[in-house]
Amino acid sequence: MYQFTRTLFYPILILAAVMLPACMGSGSFGTAAYGAEKIQGADQEKYAKFFPHLFPKATYFGGISGSPPSVPVFNDQSLIGYVFFSRQVSASVGYSGKPLNVLVGLDLEGTITGVRIVEHHEPILAIGITDKDLKEFTRQYVGLNVRNPVRITRNREGDQDDNTLDAVSGASISSIVLNDAIIRSARAVARSRGLLGKAGQLLDFDQYSPASWQELLEEGSIVERHLTIKQAASILASKKARLFPGGGGPTNLMSSFIDLSFGLATPARVGRNLIGRHSINEIVAGLSNGDQLLFLAANGYYSFRGRAFRKIGYFDRISVVQGEQSFRLTKNDYVRIDQLQVAGAPEFREIAIFKIRKSSGFKASEPWRLDLTIGGEKANGEKAFSTISTLYKLPKRYFRKLDPSISMDERIWLQVWEERFVEIVVLVLALTALTGFFFFQDWGAQRQRLYDITRLFFLVFTVIGLGWYTDAQLSVINVLTFMQSLLTEFRWDFFLLEPLIFILWGGTALSLLFWGRGAFCGWLCPFGAMQELLAKFAQFVRLPQLSLPWGVHERLWPLKYIVFVGLFALFLGDEDLALMGTEIEPFKTAIVMGFDRAWPFVLYAAVLLGVGLFINRFFCRYICPLGAALAIPARVRMFEWLKRRWQCGLQCHICADKCPIQAIHPDGHINPNECIYCLNCQVIYHDDSVCPPLVEKRKRNEMRLDKSLVKRFEKAEQKGEQADSVERSENRE
Repeated sequence: MYQFTRTLFYPILILAAVMLPACMGSGSFGTAAYGAEKIQGADQEKYAKFFPHLFPKATYFGGISGSPPSVPVFNDQSLIGYVFFSRQVSASVGYSGKPLNVLVGLDLEGTITGVRIVEHHEPILAIGITDKDLKEFTRQYVGLNVRNPVRITRNREGDQDDNTLDAVSGASISSIVLNDAIIRSARAVARSRGLLGKAGQLLDFDQYSPASWQELLEEGSIVERHLTIKQAASILASKKARLFPGGGGPTNLMSSFIDLSFGLATPARVGRNLIGRHSINEIVAGLSNGDQLLFLAANGYYSFRGRAFRKIGYFDRISVVQGEQSFRLTKNDYVRIDQLQVAGAPEFREIAIFKIRKSSGFKASEPWRLDLTIGGEKANGEKAFSTISTLYKLPKRYFRKLDPSISMDERIWLQVWEERFVEIVVLVLALTALTGFFFFQDWGAQRQRLYDITRLFFLVFTVIGLGWYTDAQLSVINVLTFMQSLLTEFRWDFFLLEPLIFILWGGTALSLLFWGRGAFCGWLCPFGAMQELLAKFAQFVRLPQLSLPWGVHERLWPLKYIVFVGLFALFLGDEDLALMGTEIEPFKTAIVMGFDRAWPFVLYAAVLLGVGLFINRFFCRYICPLGAALAIPARVRMFEWLKRRWQCGLQCHICADKCPIQAIHPDGHINPNECIYCLNCQVIYHDDSVCPPLVEKRKRNEMRLDKSLVKRFEKAEQKGEQADSVERSENRE
């Protein structure tokens, strides 16, 4: 049967490869009909019904114009924004390498007013993700300003701000790709229309690195202004006023009138270093997108706060001025700070954080000045005031140049790798440990307790760590997507977007050369590990374990190859239908989505796991298309690590009887296409209390040892008798 399956399979695979060009030319791909390279008038009319959802206040939509192309939006005669297709602006493509098109609305402030997906071919989004999930994801973009960086997370972080978006559950890669298409195209339109300023720069406030007080001063994040009493008195004297009427005040004119330190505290590098992570997060939680934070601290005789703010509601001694506009600092936007956390900071008498609202028109990217008002009195008793101005300009380190021509560049996947650094390190260490165990498998198999602990640890780690926590479950969808990328436009950056999946695929590819598919299927597949753990539980509670007759079992093996070839052939003709067919894998239901799906999917996964309680790894044995896909290239493995004896299959069938998935033929040889490399047979191979040849050898050694001991005992007795005889003779003498 095995030879028949082998003979039948390869012609089918070759035929499918030959049919590929024709199928690719005639196939229907995607979830929407739109795919033109240029937006024509008919296309605009086709999607014009979505425009009002992006701009509810619009009264008129113009024609497509400009470069990149967009549709101007008007309220009466006033321009209020633009509508555009991401595909036309940035040639956006999805994770599958096929066109991705998103309709985006952008107002004149650079704020996204709405997003609607027009076309996508994402393999993960096409399966198990509803329109509601997509709408919930794109709804997060409403109100985001394209000047600010946007991060996509899987909702595992406690400190999230308005620019951190939750990925679609189970589709983090596609979420990142969608984000790239939306933000990159929006920035390109905003820059071309002058909405980002001439420099076309982004403010990068999210990057954090530790800094001391002196470092913040040297880079210009914090600015100081020192004023002695003599200097303050001189300033008021120019207005014929005295700082201290009646001759009062300090006698030391060189002492400090005010030592003022201030700066923009919105950047994480500034605010978090100044007052600590917990305090700055509490303040940021009350901000809206685009609001800014101003830090002020002072020592000396003069207070920048004064006392009048409690009555009048604003601080009359200080104000922020930008261009022709002045911004009052109000009591409602004032936060008192008791102590700074930054290293090397002086002790200040008064410290404060002020919120500057976006609605005021303040622009953090533009220079501004802080005006400090001091007062005195003229000889006739009339009040006199003077303003001391200090300029502030945001340091260059908080600006990032925009390049709208960049498509899914290395910065995107590098950011993802940096964010998941700990998970990457843990996975690499686990793979390294497993590889070492495989290379020294004989040593490990001879120590059954060590083997049992290692095996159980990896099964639990794979289900909980790789599966439920990190969603690192490989799938036949990844195989089909990889094939599709080879046939269209292969790009490493798309695969690098999911670091754990990338590392797992790399490790699996290498393991195929050494140990076949079993290294992944037996140790690193979360759903496979879940089945085996449930089987161990079933054995513990003494549920009956069934072994199918060899003839039936052998004829069920080809099913998974038929499933894979069928999916592959279907993928060549109708990608969407093939992706629906990949639901034969319960991985998304049981692992990625944690059984949080519609009841038919949950029931299907539960049935497979239920059958697995009685037939260990039932799905892996007979259905899994991923296992079949890995078994095909695994035939070129370089080594045969699993040891056998000539007695295997002739005089002894213990390994075959105890193989958890019946991968050992009655004649004793191991089928590498079915073996999950659990090493159970190798433990038996080295166990001299189970393996008959070793048992016989051990008994012979014991018999030799017993005979040797008897002879030694007899010799000892003879020597003892001789000694006693000599002693008796000596006594007689």
